[in-house]
Amino acid sequence: MSKPLRGGYTTGACAAAGALAALRFLRGEDCPALEIEALDGTMLHIPVKDVQPAEGGATAEIVKFSGDDPDITNGASVFTTLQKGAAGQGLVFRAGKGVGHVTKPGLQIPVGEPSINPGPRKLIASVLARELGIEASPSQDAEWQALMAKLDFIVTISIPAGVELAKQTLNPVLGVEGGISVIGTTGVLRPMSEEGFKNSLVPQIDVALAAGFEDIVFVPGKIGEKLAAKIGLPPQALVQTSNFIGFLLDAAAEHGAKRVLLLGHIGKLVKVAAGNFYTHNRISDARLETLAAYAAAEGLDQKGVQAILAANASEDALEIIDGAGLQHVYTVLAERASARSERHVFGKLKVGTVLLTYSGRVLGMDEAAKEIGRHLGWEL
Repeated sequence: MSKPLRGGYTTGACAAAGALAALRFLRGEDCPALEIEALDGTMLHIPVKDVQPAEGGATAEIVKFSGDDPDITNGASVFTTLQKGAAGQGLVFRAGKGVGHVTKPGLQIPVGEPSINPGPRKLIASVLARELGIEASPSQDAEWQALMAKLDFIVTISIPAGVELAKQTLNPVLGVEGGISVIGTTGVLRPMSEEGFKNSLVPQIDVALAAGFEDIVFVPGKIGEKLAAKIGLPPQALVQTSNFIGFLLDAAAEHGAKRVLLLGHIGKLVKVAAGNFYTHNRISDARLETLAAYAAAEGLDQKGVQAILAANASEDALEIIDGAGLQHVYTVLAERASARSERHVFGKLKVGTVLLTYSGRVLGMDEAAKEIGRHLGWEL
């Protein structure tokens, strides 16, 4: 009998724990270990390796623990320096050694900013606010910004090993220079690449079917999940697929589902349109090539095609397609993703597809998606 896979915590959770440890140190408290609440409500127990005074503040060292996930940052030290900022300055993030800066558009962080993703920024703000007794339950981006404006601290994150680790990532291609990114959606790291994790996703289908849903919604990540909640899709019908869309399409067909709605970021689902059903970026990445091919088929000129192929990320390619007035491409891609999915399961399922941007804006959908969505009661 196989052992259950161990989870861990992200670099963002390490930084949040480090910020809390530094704050408590400045208050004269000793904290060899602490608990923080991740953004999904999970309680994380995180050891503190060391805390030392720093100019105008303190620096805490947390060692990254990835559990059974094959994460390259496992065992790396994450140093978080917390300093008091000027009144009214709000929460300011800085990159120390081994943490990169964003140099190209198309990512979730603006050009010039430290490559500290929105999830870690929110988690750090949440942890500091709770410690300071600031009551807030932000959900929208504007509410998060308002909370961060109340926290006059400078947070500098350093991951010295990140200088070398970045060479094993896509950061140089994506335009993150100087180190790795501080990542994590909630702070919780769950194994994403093991056979056991794939199998652990399947019960979601059984739960949806048991709740009376023959139509189910596949969301590869948080972008699709957030839109699903916003437009009123029933949460019991949602299935998190991670990168294993093909595996779960097969499982849905085998378990008796009738229809599947694919709802996610175009950078993920455009791979399905190309017939790639395991969407991890190290295994399957033809996003720009697929976008370029379909845009060319709809009339994009050679210069535009070349610009897409040279783009930094799929969001950059969208600007080129939109600028050429070829938004119909997104509908075609949605139709193609659905057709390839139905072919993948030999017609055992009807599939519809909705393509989104990072911000959750709907780019395109096919008629099957509209039909499934209406049947599930969405308000879109």
